[in-house]
Amino acid sequence: MIENNPTNVSAAFEILLEEVETEIDFIDRIGAKAFEGRDLGKAKEALERAGVIIAFRDRLAAMRKEWDDLAAAEEAQEDEETRKERRTLGRLRRGLRTREDKFYRPILQVLVSMGGSGKVAEVLERVGEEMKGTLRDMDHQPLGSSPDLPRWRNTAQWARNLMVKEGLLKADSPRGIWQITDQGRALLK
Repeated sequence: MIENNPTNVSAAFEILLEEVETEIDFIDRIGAKAFEGRDLGKAKEALERAGVIIAFRDRLAAMRKEWDDLAAAEEAQEDEETRKERRTLGRLRRGLRTREDKFYRPILQVLVSMGGSGKVAEVLERVGEEMKGTLRDMDHQPLGSSPDLPRWRNTAQWARNLMVKEGLLKADSPRGIWQITDQGRALLK
């Protein structure tokens, strides 16, 4: 297998899809405001723009599925030496960045304070505030693969994926929304 890390690509697709969903929500609010103000030209423009972005999102989701299928097929054929090499590529030395599990409690606390769910961008903004004293210098550095994304936001996204697997966050929440589960609430107590 030639890919560096198919799991990172899947996570990147997920992050991108959530950001596109945030953009759709923004356009939806603009369109609703225009419609309320009876600016039908602007409302129509927002509707058309939303349609284009929704079509893009659907193509992106299909690409993610295609990638996941390709990665699963390749992973089944990968030898142990390649797996071992993959695990060590692109990793920081232990201790340079904040670990995913350190994000659990702040994410859960933020979601509870938001009534149990929230849009990704807003949740991450609040988590960043909660963790100001915890985050290290390396956490604020941009990722090599995404210069506009601070490392801590990427780590928080990975933490979210782990929390879903552990049953702390809902797996079936709408795209772009994080929701706490009863198990997540119990962990806080």
